[in-house]
Amino acid sequence: MSWGLPAVFVVLWSTGFIGAKLGLPYAEPIVFLELRFLFVLAILLPLCWLSQAPWPTSRRFVQMAVSGALLQAGYLGGVFASLHHGMPAGVSALVTGMQPVLTAALGGWLLREKVTPRQWLGLVLGFVGVLLVVGDRIVVEHLGATAVGLSVLALLSITLGTLWQKRHGAGVDLRTGAAIQFIAAAVVLAPFALLEGGSVRWSGQFVFALAWLVVVLSLGAIFLLLTLIKRGRATQVSSLFYLVPPTTALIAWPLFGETYSVAAAAGMGLAMLAVWLVMKA
Repeated sequence: MSWGLPAVFVVLWSTGFIGAKLGLPYAEPIVFLELRFLFVLAILLPLCWLSQAPWPTSRRFVQMAVSGALLQAGYLGGVFASLHHGMPAGVSALVTGMQPVLTAALGGWLLREKVTPRQWLGLVLGFVGVLLVVGDRIVVEHLGATAVGLSVLALLSITLGTLWQKRHGAGVDLRTGAAIQFIAAAVVLAPFALLEGGSVRWSGQFVFALAWLVVVLSLGAIFLLLTLIKRGRATQVSSLFYLVPPTTALIAWPLFGETYSVAAAAGMGLAMLAVWLVMKA
């Protein structure tokens, strides 16, 4: 796997946390996500029609819908809702940062992908790096079971979604495959959005955050993720998520004044070393 697409993916994916932080004060988390998915479909479905993208068979349609429920609704819904219920961003990043280790363990079993000792070393170093990066941001007081459970849901969803997409996504057109995923995610989250009431305080900041998440994340980064999963091994793709916390920290530093310790800076270096070990093994 070359480094060009992975590097772009890491930067784009990292900005998702920035967009969420900008937009969540103006809308409930699931309402925010539901708006995001609907706007994406308003762009993606006409694109599929104009480009005459082929739609998969009914069986593949269901398989892509499962991917959407896991990669979109489960992961993003869990992260956004856990933050809304008081989960600190550092703790949420730490929990979901365990995804590469879980993917490596399950990938060897479900996909029969060989995980070499060097890759295991990289995965362990990456986890330690994530701990160092977010360690000084972790707050363990007043965390309820709901917030913790939602973060664990996000972790399990993106792990299983990555493995499911790798196993069943081959041969499906990326345009229609992504459209099916967003349709499924919108359907899954619709009842929860209705329970939240659907209120939104529209502002310039919210519109910017929503537009960024729709165009850059849901169209740009997701297409890159699906491409990387299709081309590479699940373990290699999942290792890229180790670079998301340090990259997010670098972006948030000038925007929100978030600073990190020397230990966190060391963790960033470990995370980058971990990705190199996993991808070159």
